[in-house]
Parts: sequence; structure tokens; C-alpha cells
Amino acid sequence: MSEPETEAHDSGPAEAPERGIYDEDGVISPDFLARVGAAIADGDTAALKQGVASLHQSEIGDLLEALQPEQRRALVRLMGAEFDFTALTEVDEAIRLDIVESLPNEQIAEAVQQLDSDDAVYILEDLDPEDQEEILAQLPFTERVRLRRSLGYPEETAGRRMQTEFVAVPPFWTVGQTIDYMREDRNLPDSFSQIFVIDPTFRLVGAVDLDRILRTQRSVKIEDIMHETRHAIPATMDQEEAARIFEQYDLLSAAVVDENDRLVGVLTIDDVVDVITQEAEEDLLRMGGVGDEELSDSVLAAGRSRVPWLMVNLITAFLAASVISLFDATIEQVVALAVLMPIVAGMGGNAGSQTMTVTVRALATGDLGAHNAWRIIRREIGVGLLNGVVFATLIGLIAGTWFDSVTIGGIIAAAMIINMFVAALAGILIPLLLNRLGIDPAVASSVFLTTITDVVGFFAFLGLATWWFGLL
Repeated sequence: MSEPETEAHDSGPAEAPERGIYDEDGVISPDFLARVGAAIADGDTAALKQGVASLHQSEIGDLLEALQPEQRRALVRLMGAEFDFTALTEVDEAIRLDIVESLPNEQIAEAVQQLDSDDAVYILEDLDPEDQEEILAQLPFTERVRLRRSLGYPEETAGRRMQTEFVAVPPFWTVGQTIDYMREDRNLPDSFSQIFVIDPTFRLVGAVDLDRILRTQRSVKIEDIMHETRHAIPATMDQEEAARIFEQYDLLSAAVVDENDRLVGVLTIDDVVDVITQEAEEDLLRMGGVGDEELSDSVLAAGRSRVPWLMVNLITAFLAASVISLFDATIEQVVALAVLMPIVAGMGGNAGSQTMTVTVRALATGDLGAHNAWRIIRREIGVGLLNGVVFATLIGLIAGTWFDSVTIGGIIAAAMIINMFVAALAGILIPLLLNRLGIDPAVASSVFLTTITDVVGFFAFLGLATWWFGLL
């Protein structure tokens, strides 16, 4: 990508790179957005190219997300070959598809040839198979084979996220030969930090860091300075697990190998950062019961994605209500119970959510497993009991004073201890059980936890009250 213009321009969004496209809150400046919108409306291609083409891909991505759908499509169409398609990797899926589907496959094929393979796969993977094949058929043979191989791996695996452009040399080459090769071959990636060493069958045998190459005499053989690649990543490995390897060993890049240990690509730290962000966002959304919803989704799409879990919550709410109905006679005679019921259930739900959040995150990062599960369970039970006693004492005193009844204070205190204990236990056991069953604990844990804390909280509080007052 060309360097940003340093000359001042008199018109349109060309001034934006100097003045900055973001306001003090870190979002696209309304003034810049208005100038871009005006240039799009006027069909001012020159102004758009001057003001937008020099932006970083992430800035163009932010701009696309800030524009209206018809403006996005017009911007890409007006900029033509000057539009950086890498920016489409910076926007969410709905926006990316909207833009790509508005373009002819011939234009997409031309653009894909200018991208790194990992970015090309990111754009192509969401298209219909027919469109994929039509685009791939227009690419050079070598590039077509590479992209088809990456697209052939399952979604959210290292094979889908890897870059197929890398530097690989045989072990018998000298450092001098390797340096000359890197200087002369125009098909090598623009940036890299490792050179991989392969045998005649393309099996990975080692790697050399670029700084080691620069510090070694030209006559030295590569095999004498290479090191074993101890963290080669299988192409079928889940991308989240690959990200954990990068985090654990502080890697900048790692070789990706197929089932025969042949080198097929390289995973780099910039891709891994994207994976970590993506996985964290997915877990957060799923814990809220909104699936893979994105801000650009339509009202209908967003509503449809939320309905299933809201329906589950409705069913569980009726279950909790049925528990309350068992004690309607008690509630009629002791009205204070109706006032205090939400406190018991609410505190249990919040305490359980804290435990569940810690557990789900520990499972996602690999910090919680069979080796330490019982120790963590015992810890969370202890935390639940401790918090239960603390808040039972506090709420018992408040409720007793409020309703001028030691009995009411004692009942809610006992119910609080029981529900906080159960909430802590459920908060860790539910995610562990779901994980053991192969179900994503971030998706379903909150629904089950809410049901348990509501049911146990109501049953403990109203059951103790009924037993104490002898109203059954």
C-alpha cells in the first residue's frame, strides 16, 4: 500500500489523513463521514481516491461500517482498483457479504490475486460454493490450488487461518544461497520472521530465525544453524487451541503442517490476535444468549437470533413460577415473603454468574481441566459458603429490622446460605458437565444456572417459611 500523501489538498476527504478521521471518542469523525458521503453522492472518484486510498485497512474498515449500505457499495465501485480489499477482513460478516455480493466475480478474482492467501480465504469462505468456484477458476493455477487447499480445511481451524506464502529452503543450502534467494524471488511474502527448512518431500525438518541468518557467515550451511520446530501446528487444529500455543510460547509465527508433517502454511501473530478477539467476542455473545449476532444485522436477523434462548428462559421462568405457586397460602398470610423473594433468587443468580464466568473463561484458556477440577470445585464451594454467611448476616439483620421480625430475618438468612452454596456449586459444575458432553459451556450455562438458582432460592425461602410457620 502506498504511503499517505503529505501534500495538502483543497477539497473533499483528501484532507482527512492529515486532520485525522477519528474524533476524540475514537469513532469516525462526523465531518469526515459527511465529506466522504458528499463525494459518493457526487460520484467524485478523484476526491475519494485521494482521501480514502491512503488510509490503513483498519481505518477503511471503520469507514465502511459507519456508512450506509448503499454508500458502502458505491464507495467500492467508485474506487475500483484503488480499493484495498484487505479492508473487508476488518468488517463483520454481514457487511463483507453485502459488499462482495454486489460486485461481479471477475472484479473479486482480480482483487483476490493482490491479497495474502489468508485474507483471500477470509473473503471467499462465506461465499456460495458456485461463486467460489467461478472466482477460483479465474486465478493462476498455483494460487488456485493453495486457496482450495485452505478452503478445504474445516472452519475455525489453523488451516483456514494460515498464510500459504512462506519461505522454505533445503538444509544443504548455505546462508549465502538463502539470502540471494530471498533477494531475487519476487513471489515470497512481503514480511516474515522465520525461514523453514524442508526435505525433498516438503516435510518440515526445522526453522531458522531471520536474525540468525543475518548474523551468520554466507558459507555456513542452513542445517548447522537451524533449530527444531517444536511448536508446529496441525492444519486441522482448532484456531483457539493454536492461539493458546502462541500465547504459551510467545510465538511470532509457527509452521502449519498437514497429516503427513508436510509444510502447508504459516500462522502469524496478527492472525492469532484476530482469532483471540473473535473467540472472546463469541464467548461473550453466547453467554448473553445472542449467538453470532453482529451490529450490522437487520432487525429481523437480530430478533431471530435471540428468540431461541428467550424461549428457553420463558420456559424456565414458568418452572420457577410453579415453585412459588406451591406456597401461595404461605405468601398470602406472610406478605413480607413476597417482598423478600427476589432478593434470595437475585443474589444466588449473581453469585452463580460470577463462578460461571470464571469457570467458562478457565475452560476456554485451558487453565481448568481434570487435573485441577476438584481443587477448583472445593475453592468455589468455600467462596459460596463464605459469601453466603456474610450476606445472610447482612440481609437477615436488614429484613428483621424492616419487618420487625427476628423470624423473617432468620428465614431469609438461612435461605441465602443455601442458595449461595448451590449457586457456587452449579456455577462450576454446569460448565464442566457441558464441556464434558461436548457442548459449548458459554452457550447454555447461563440458562441452566438461572433456573437452578431461582428454583432453589424460592423453594428454600418459602419452604423454610412454611415449615416454620406450620401453615401446610
